[in-house]
Amino acid sequence: QEMLRIALPAVVTMMSYVVMQFVDMLIVSGMGPDALSAVGNGGIAAFVMAAFVFGMLGVVTTYASQNLGAGHPERSGAYAWAGLWVSFLAWVGIMLPAALFLGEITAGMRSALSLESDPSVARMEIEYGSILLAGMFFTIAARGTGHFFYGVHRAKTVMVGAILGNVVNLPLTWCLVFGKFGMPEMGVQGAAIGTVVGSIVEWGVLMVVFLSPAFDREFHTRRSWRFSGAHIRDIWRIGWPGGVQLGNELVCWWVFMTGFVANFGVAHNAAAWITLRYMHVSFMPAFGISTAVTAIVGKKVGQQLPDLAASRAWLGARITVIYMGACALLFLIFRHELVGLFVNFAPADALGAAPAEDVIRIGGQTLVVAAVMQVFDALAIIMIGALRGAGDAIWPGVVTAVTSWLCIVGGGFLASRMWPAGGSIGPWIAVALYFVALALLLVYRFQSGRWRSMAVVQAEKWACIKCGHDLGGIDPEGACPECGTECWHSLATGDRPLMPPEAGAGVVPEVAEID
Repeated sequence: QEMLRIALPAVVTMMSYVVMQFVDMLIVSGMGPDALSAVGNGGIAAFVMAAFVFGMLGVVTTYASQNLGAGHPERSGAYAWAGLWVSFLAWVGIMLPAALFLGEITAGMRSALSLESDPSVARMEIEYGSILLAGMFFTIAARGTGHFFYGVHRAKTVMVGAILGNVVNLPLTWCLVFGKFGMPEMGVQGAAIGTVVGSIVEWGVLMVVFLSPAFDREFHTRRSWRFSGAHIRDIWRIGWPGGVQLGNELVCWWVFMTGFVANFGVAHNAAAWITLRYMHVSFMPAFGISTAVTAIVGKKVGQQLPDLAASRAWLGARITVIYMGACALLFLIFRHELVGLFVNFAPADALGAAPAEDVIRIGGQTLVVAAVMQVFDALAIIMIGALRGAGDAIWPGVVTAVTSWLCIVGGGFLASRMWPAGGSIGPWIAVALYFVALALLLVYRFQSGRWRSMAVVQAEKWACIKCGHDLGGIDPEGACPECGTECWHSLATGDRPLMPPEAGAGVVPEVAEID
């Protein structure tokens, strides 16, 4: 029940993002494979610039959940504000300049690897990606604030915000892409504007709840808005590995999709983005479960219950493996029909240099490779969430960075050079090897148990009021094991701990401050 209470809203939230991305690309596919490839390439180029911040802000969930578990919910709000300050500074210092020079950045990457791209696709991807970067603050702010809500176990709020954002984004995108209801026909630029407006709506919903009187009373969300170097340092201290992890991974995917794959032509590029959209249907709900695992493991570690934290992590892993395994079967059985959904949506005169049969054939092959990696991807996603919740962020970040560069970039480069006849399938096989290696290494790390001693917030310590026996930071409902005195508190419910009235005021707990 605890897993479902947090995971279900998180999964619905992630599925809403999947629907947004899926329908966005389906709408754009009506302009042909060139536009479809451009939206994919431009989108990943934009998110590469923001990836470090996205990855780093995931630890807002860790701090919020561990403070909740340790009996200090009022300390959680400051970490949400620290995340917003980080988002703003990164937007001004990194993303706005990147929006101005995205064309030069992308061209430089391709030139360094001696790769080429269709000129029409390259032009549209810069148009799309630049607009996303200009509005990226709202996207990052929505994700960072959402991590706070996950940490304090209020996942439904994030779900509502995401759904309302999509309700605005999807019809607006359709109108702006094709010029409906008196709006200008803007093509891929309209798709980018629709996405930014949807993010603004999503963040606005979260902030209305975040700043409400009820949340301020419990989490001090109104009184902790000022810039706090201490809280930003806390986020940096355990968040930078997650930023490096996601940043490295997205850079590798950027090189893979807009470099290695695009080098084989528009048909390969379009087929790859169609495959990745179906992979999103598989792994985005898994990220929802992983977010829930992070929050639950963080709370259990804060309560000094590592065994229960481990069991919850493996429960999340079992659920995710079953779901992504089922998706893998669908990829295998209906691979040509799934790719054809996008190709057949485009009018015949929009197909250009990428005939439908070529895109369907190549996409069917890449979906087979994608099916092979799904179960391994499931394990990797959940293990990263569990380790992050426990505060073990450096090791997963380093392992992800090393394996992604070795397999996705190194393996993809070798495959494209040594087996050019295989087209983009060679680099896709290198990606599959990456997921296998990453999953095995992360499972090994979790099983080693190193994370059990890495809590970033220590739970309150309780002693028997009669004999002084250490009762730990759990919820000892019953008699002291040493002298039999009835001792109890309600830390697990989030209330202030209590002791029996006949015992007087009880023992003042020893509170360990955040490092």
